[in-house]
Amino acid sequence: MDGESWTSLHGVWRHECGGVPEVRSTAFPAVTMWRRLLIYVHRWLGIAGGGLFFTWFLSGIVLMYAGMPALSSDERLRRAPLLDLSTATIDVAEAAVAAGVAPSQIVVGMHGDRPVYRFAGPSGWTRVYADTGELGHALTSSEALAVAHRFAPGQIGMARYDVRLTAPDQWTLQSRPFFPLHRVHLGDRADTVLYVSGPTAQPVMMTTRSGRRLAYVGAVLHWLYFTPLRSNVGLWADVVIWLSVFGCVLCLSGLIWGLWRLSWSGFYRLRARYSRSPYDGLMRWHHYAGLAFGVFTFTWVFSGALSMEPWSWHPGTAPTGQQRQAMTGGLFRLGPLTAERLRAAHDVIGEAFVPAELEVLQFRGEPHVWARDASLPLRGAEGLPTTLASLSTQPLDQRLVSLERLEAGGFAQFDASRIEEAAGVAMPGATVVESTWLRAYDDYYYDRSRQRRLPVLRVKYDDANATWLYFDPFRGAIARKEQRLTRVNRWLYHGLHSLDFPWLYARRPLWDIVVVLLSLGGIAVSVTPFLQAASRLKRHLARIDRGLRKTGS
Repeated sequence: MDGESWTSLHGVWRHECGGVPEVRSTAFPAVTMWRRLLIYVHRWLGIAGGGLFFTWFLSGIVLMYAGMPALSSDERLRRAPLLDLSTATIDVAEAAVAAGVAPSQIVVGMHGDRPVYRFAGPSGWTRVYADTGELGHALTSSEALAVAHRFAPGQIGMARYDVRLTAPDQWTLQSRPFFPLHRVHLGDRADTVLYVSGPTAQPVMMTTRSGRRLAYVGAVLHWLYFTPLRSNVGLWADVVIWLSVFGCVLCLSGLIWGLWRLSWSGFYRLRARYSRSPYDGLMRWHHYAGLAFGVFTFTWVFSGALSMEPWSWHPGTAPTGQQRQAMTGGLFRLGPLTAERLRAAHDVIGEAFVPAELEVLQFRGEPHVWARDASLPLRGAEGLPTTLASLSTQPLDQRLVSLERLEAGGFAQFDASRIEEAAGVAMPGATVVESTWLRAYDDYYYDRSRQRRLPVLRVKYDDANATWLYFDPFRGAIARKEQRLTRVNRWLYHGLHSLDFPWLYARRPLWDIVVVLLSLGGIAVSVTPFLQAASRLKRHLARIDRGLRKTGS
């Protein structure tokens, strides 16, 4: 099409290969300059970023149904050994001194046949054996293999030890507090790989062949989650933010130019027919697809940038340290955490179920233990009753016991009046303006998979940031914090990026159809100018090569 003349009702244009015409007009020089700038910005950003846009849209469709591999705490608990504290003689305070840590999290569990305290501290996790006070040693390959065998007893004899990881691989970038990790291949039909933490002697990650493949074409591509890049968190965040910024410029320049070139009052004469677009072939489809899907493409790229919380434009949704302390009452009181009281609490919970772990919680200065029922059977796929790839996702039952009021017995959640009392002091200097027990999700506390528990207490305050806090009675903690800017971000990011608007998000398959169709439109916008872009790039490279040859001669 290079050199082909087009005539329209508005003037004469000379077409350049690539579908972008060079303007021959008597317009003011400034207008001509801005037109040229718009053309070249869109053209070269499109050449550079077309492939990226294509992978973003394609991987986004995959990501709707398959995310990154993970091993949830519920899945791990269902295969953990049941807790036996009959040999525990060491108090938690004594064990914490041995570990040299002021713990931010305390979990009582088992390593093989031995009870163990697991402490989370500033430098990661540590374990201390509750029967002797011995500090956990570095896990050996045979011990890691034994943990894997307990997790998947059906794979004994087929599992093989792979490697000890001191740096993350593709699937353990979020597991840094648990390093070093031992990677074990279970040898099953799903090609399951289990990662065992050296400090905790527990499985912390599990992947399967299909999960890895789907993640590569979904989450990894969509989030640019390549290990060398993602390992440098600051660099990765900057790359994603600036690629998104350039993507926004590409979308806006295309929308402006597409509207500018669309003939509203007449037609362009192209060969033997007329069209409202001055372009022919694939570029005409690019023109129309860009006008139809360009706005959605822009909102997706823009909201994708917001997922990185660029330049800290809004606070996070995690409660502040002051708010957490208002619920916990400060640092753990280790005195009441004796081996004897832990055994007594274990017995109380045993009236309902036998726990695999006890986690220590502190509510308003009073230490409690929290346990979930891991005794539910695994729900497997047909023909594979205990397949690791299909563990039950049914939420686990739970019990709480106060270590200072053992005679009160176990209970499923904290009393509503105690949660409301805590809400009154969680925001010093602010007054409660509304307090509501939610028994259905609202626009900010929600979860399609319904893993977030209900009810929760939503409390609104009159502070300068218009803070809302969501109080979880199942753990006696603040589940979520929302402020004015985070509520704006919820709609700009989650609303625009996931289309999780209340009238659409909970209606499947309508939501799926809408998102997939819009994604296919974005793919059409990305691929239709590919041949023209390749041809133009080839000509420019040839021109550069001729110039270099001429300079060299």
